[in-house]
Amino acid sequence: MTITHTPSTDAATAPTPSAEGPLKGLVVLDLSRILSGPFATMTLADLGADVIKIEQPGLGDDTRHWGPPFQGTEAAYFLSVNRNKKSLAVDLKNPDGLQAVKRLAATADIVVENFRPGTAARLGLGYEELSEDNPGLIYASISGYGQTGSESQRAGYDAIAQARSGIMSVTGEPDGPPVRVGNSGSDLIAGSWAVIGVLAALQERNRTGHGQWVDISLLDGSVSWLTYLANGYLASGEIPQRYGSAHPTIAPYQAFTTADGFVMLAVGNDALWRKFTATVGRKDLTDDPRFATNPLRVTNRAELIPIVQDILLQYTTVEWTGRFDAAGIPAGPIQTVDQALEDPQVIARGMITDLEHPTAGPLKVIGCPIKLNRTPAAVRTAPPLLGQHTLEVLQNAGYDEDAIKDMQLSGAIQ
Repeated sequence: MTITHTPSTDAATAPTPSAEGPLKGLVVLDLSRILSGPFATMTLADLGADVIKIEQPGLGDDTRHWGPPFQGTEAAYFLSVNRNKKSLAVDLKNPDGLQAVKRLAATADIVVENFRPGTAARLGLGYEELSEDNPGLIYASISGYGQTGSESQRAGYDAIAQARSGIMSVTGEPDGPPVRVGNSGSDLIAGSWAVIGVLAALQERNRTGHGQWVDISLLDGSVSWLTYLANGYLASGEIPQRYGSAHPTIAPYQAFTTADGFVMLAVGNDALWRKFTATVGRKDLTDDPRFATNPLRVTNRAELIPIVQDILLQYTTVEWTGRFDAAGIPAGPIQTVDQALEDPQVIARGMITDLEHPTAGPLKVIGCPIKLNRTPAAVRTAPPLLGQHTLEVLQNAGYDEDAIKDMQLSGAIQ
């Protein structure tokens, strides 16, 4: 017997969303800076974890100074990946400051760092040392090349990871040079994999009580994203090439110029091809022996694309997207960043959120893309000022007023 379940649409029986987030109660000690680590810890914070960001007194995370643009005295770059966190300004080279961080690590659930391999250990904050006092600790390291291998000690940079991973070799126009992805894709990929690794380790800890070391590298993460490009090479020996906005194994599947702008068209199968030719009034192309099937369209791409381009020049982007939407053909305008952030669907999905910053005033930030119906992610607090929560964090860790004053006088904290 098959039992089917139909989700209830009765508001009275629907679960009540919680603002606390699914990771409420977990404490994350964030030793990271710049982008890959802060992106990972921001995601954990959005999901409800209590994230304590460790920063150097007087300086803070490097990205606090990466501008313009600035909002007030805060760099927009820093504001983009550090919301929902508390800032503890502490000098790790000061014995008292280092001891304070170790004290926090002894009761933390997760530590995230993105130093060059070996640096955290030399500071006394490596996995081996911290896990001795906290066997359940989940310790995530993000680096350029990983904790093992002959090149593990090399500094990691997003652009170099993009270059070495093969990503740049397939990005750009066929007759142009390799191009870096428009954002720091390798950093963001690594940060995302770090979150997945941490959540997997948490689940394993729930079963066994043991923590573990999560080792993430920019290079590994970027190579993993080659997916079908890598397997295409492994299967055929043919080295993937640059196709601009086009897809190597589907056609027409790329950007085209319209009468007033650009449209991305994705004719992903033969049924869509038949819809496309009917919609653009070119049924003569439907069974053209050069284009009747996707393999034929890919093989004869050089003949197909100019024909499609001439057709799409006849109307505006809005006109074409309207027609394609009505026909069920995947297509969309190629929007600039401002247009994307004003897109009604982006706004409807809560991807633009308002915050109030203590010095910069009202802020708009990107929302969390993870949608959970009972315990949703939430943007709760603005990115912190440097050292904004130093006293709060240390008091919660058991430091009394005199001890905190002594640490301030010695320069251990700000």
